[in-house]
Amino acid sequence: MVSKNQKKLIKSLYQKKYRKQHGLFVAEGKKVVKELLDAGIKLHSLFTIDDGAFGVSGEQQYVITEDELKLISFLTTAQTVLGIFYIPINDKISNDGLVLALDDVRDPGNLGTIIRLCDWFGIQNLVCSLQTVDCFNPKVIQATMGSITRVNVSYVDLEEFLLEKKSSVAVYGTFMNGANIYNEQLPKQAVIVMGNEASGISKNIENCINSRITIPQFGAIQKTESLNVATATAIVLSEFKRF
Repeated sequence: MVSKNQKKLIKSLYQKKYRKQHGLFVAEGKKVVKELLDAGIKLHSLFTIDDGAFGVSGEQQYVITEDELKLISFLTTAQTVLGIFYIPINDKISNDGLVLALDDVRDPGNLGTIIRLCDWFGIQNLVCSLQTVDCFNPKVIQATMGSITRVNVSYVDLEEFLLEKKSSVAVYGTFMNGANIYNEQLPKQAVIVMGNEASGISKNIENCINSRITIPQFGAIQKTESLNVATATAIVLSEFKRF
C-alpha cells in the first residue's frame, strides 16, 4: 500500500521547487528505471506491481496494485513501476569535443529528445540556460528513455559561460540567416547553441556567438517558418559528426 505521505511526496516531485528541496526525482517504466539502477543512480524507493523484477531490497521496494500505481503515476497510461531517485551531482563541464548549449528550451519533450540525441551522437556535455526546463522534470526523464544517465546536463548563466568559451573555441549558433551548414568545414571542438522553440536564440546570447549557421530550406513553397528544435538539433549534430 502507498501511504499518504508517500503519495504527497511523489505528487510534489512534479514541481521543480520540491525536487530541489528534497533532492529527488521520479522515473517511470521498466526501461527507464532499469537504466537508472544500472547506472548506479541512488534509489530512494520503488513502487511496482511486479515483485522482485529489479532485485531491489525489501526496505526500498513497495509492491502495490495497478490501481494504486495509477493514483501516483504522472503518465496518462501508468507503467508497471515508478521509482524515486536521488538527484545526482553533475560532473564538471569538459572542454574536450563538442558541447551543446540550450538557450531557453521550454518543452520537456524537446529536452528529453535532445538528451537522447546527445547520447546517440556522443555529446557528453549539455549546457542549459537557467530558464531551460529542468532535466529532472518527470516528462523529460520519460522522454530520455534512460539517456539521462549518460549525458552530463548542467545549468549555468549561459551568457557568462559562452563569453568565457568564446576566446578559446568557436561558438556556433543556429539562425534562419546563417551560413549553409552543408557548405561549412565544421570543427571537432566547438560549442553549438540551439535556441528557444518560439523565438530562437536571444539577443544577449547572439552577441556571444562567432559563427552563424542555418539548415537550408529545400521545399518549393517554403511556407514553413522553422524546424522543431529537437529536429534541428539532430541535423546539426549529424553534420558536426560527419567529418
